[in-house]
Amino acid sequence: MTETLAIALAQINPTVGDIDGNLDRIRAARAEAAETGADLVICGELAVSGYPPEDLVLKRAFQDAVEEGVNKLAAKTDDGGPGILIGTPWRKDGLLYNAAVLLDGGDVAAVRFKHDLPNYGVFDEKRIFETGPLPGPVSFRDVRLGIMICEDMWAQDVTECLDESGAEILIVINGSPFEIDKPDDRLNYAVSRITESCLPLIYVNIVGGQDELVFDGASFVLGADNKLLAKAPSWTEDVVVTQWNRSGESWTCEEAAIATAPGLTESIYRALVLGLRDYVGKNGFPGVLIGLSGGIDSALTAAVAVDALGSDEVHCVLMPSPYTSDDSLEDAAETAGNLGVKLDTIAIDPAMQAFEGMLADAFEGRDADETEENIQARARGLTLMALSNKLGFMVLSTGNKSEMSVGYATLYGDMCGGFSVLKDVYKTTVFELARWRNENRPEGLEGPDGVVTPKRVITKPPSAELKPNQTDQDTLPPYDMLDAILKCLIEEEMSLDDITAQGHDAETAEAVWHMLDRAEYKRRQAPPGVKITARAFGRDRRYPLTNRFTGKV
Repeated sequence: MTETLAIALAQINPTVGDIDGNLDRIRAARAEAAETGADLVICGELAVSGYPPEDLVLKRAFQDAVEEGVNKLAAKTDDGGPGILIGTPWRKDGLLYNAAVLLDGGDVAAVRFKHDLPNYGVFDEKRIFETGPLPGPVSFRDVRLGIMICEDMWAQDVTECLDESGAEILIVINGSPFEIDKPDDRLNYAVSRITESCLPLIYVNIVGGQDELVFDGASFVLGADNKLLAKAPSWTEDVVVTQWNRSGESWTCEEAAIATAPGLTESIYRALVLGLRDYVGKNGFPGVLIGLSGGIDSALTAAVAVDALGSDEVHCVLMPSPYTSDDSLEDAAETAGNLGVKLDTIAIDPAMQAFEGMLADAFEGRDADETEENIQARARGLTLMALSNKLGFMVLSTGNKSEMSVGYATLYGDMCGGFSVLKDVYKTTVFELARWRNENRPEGLEGPDGVVTPKRVITKPPSAELKPNQTDQDTLPPYDMLDAILKCLIEEEMSLDDITAQGHDAETAEAVWHMLDRAEYKRRQAPPGVKITARAFGRDRRYPLTNRFTGKV
C-alpha cells in the first residue's frame, strides 16, 4: 500500500486552440515536477484546449487533434515518471464532455466527466458539452482520488458522491476566471466541501488572459481541518510540489510554500496587465497605440500597457484641438516621459475645419451642438485607426465602465480600438488604481518605479475637452455618486425604489437608470476588455437592443 505521495500543482497559462503549445507547457511542468520526485502532476480545466474553447471545440478536426495530442502525451508516461491529471475535451459514444483525464503508465488510465455544467454569466457549457454522471473515485497507485472539475465543487452533490464511494483526497481542476471577491468565494466553497467530507482538498487553477477573461491562478491545498497548507502565487505560472503521507485511513499534506495573496487593488491592476499582455501576445500584435489626452483614463491605460508590454511596444499620440488646455498638453507629455514611451502630436484642427466646410450646407441654419463635439472624437478615432493600419499596432480604447454604462462615449470615436483595458473598471476605481501604481511596482511589471501618472492628472476635474470649460460633471453626477448607483443597477439589478431607500437621490437615480437603459447599442459595439466584476458588459449582461420595457421597480 502506498504510504507517501508527491503531488505537483501545475499552474500553467494555456492558449485556446494552441493544442501543441499547451501540451508543451504540460510536458515542461511534468519535467520540472519529476526533478523533485513528484508522483502526480495536476493541471487545470481544459488545459489541453485552452479555456473557454467556445464553439471551436465543436469542430471535429479540433476534437481529433485534442485526442491525438492527449494519446501521444499518455504514451510518454511509460517512462516511470509522474502521472498526469489534465483537463481536456473528450469524446465518448459520439458525445463531447468536459473531462479530467488521468495519464499513467503509457496509457489513458481513467476519465471523469464534469457533472455540474455552468450556464450563467460568461459560461455557456451546456451548449457545447454533455452533462457527465456523478463520478466515483479514480485509483492512482493505490490511492483513491476524488476528482471534480471546477463547478463540481460549488455544489454538494459531487463531493457527497465521491466521499460515499471511498475517495481519500479531493482534487479540483479549474478554469476559474478572476473577478472581485472570487478568491474568497473559492476558499469558502472549498471549506464547505471539506467540512462535509472530512477530506483534504487540492485546488488547481489555470492562469492567463483569454479574450475578456483573465485567470489568476492562486492554486492551493487545504487539509481536512481546513488549514491552508500550500498556495501558488497569483498571476504567474508556477509548479508547487506537495508531500502527502498516509496516516491510518486518511492522508495529510506537509506544509509547503504559501504565497502571499495580493490585496484587491493590486489584484485588479495585475488582472488588467495580464489580460492585456496575453491579448496582445497571443494574437501576435507588435504593440499598441493609445490616444494620450492628458486625462486620467488614457494615463492609466498607458501605464498598464507599459507594465504589460514594455515602453518599446507602446506608442502614444496626442491629438489636440482648439479646446485642449495647456494643462492637458503638459500632463500628456509628462505622462509619456514618466513611462518612457514615444509620443507623437497630431493636431485635429485641419480635420475639424475640413468637416465644417464639408457639412456647411447640410448644417445651414442649425446651431452647433454635440454633433461638432462628436466630430472631434471621431477625427481622433480615425487618426488612431489610420496609424494602426499603417504601423500594425493595435489601438487601445481608453473608456471606463462608468462612461460606457451611461453612454458618455462617442461611437466610432473614442470607442475605436481593438481592446479596452478599463472596460469593466469604474471611474472611482480608475483613480484608486492610478494612485496605487504611483506608490507600488510589483515584481513582474515592465514599467518604471516611482510616479507614472502626474499628480495633476489625478486631481484635476475630468473633462472630454470638446468645448470651452467642459467637465464631465456638466453632464454626469459626481463619479462617487454615479458609480454607487451604477453598481446597484448593474451588479445588483436593484429597482429604483430600493436604490432610493439606500439614501440615493431619486431624481439622480432615475436619470442614471435612463442613461444606462438607452446606451445598450453603444456597448454592443464596444471592443472586448478585461472582466473584473461579476457583471461585466458583454456575455455577463445581455440586454436586447430593441426593448420597449420601461419598468423601473
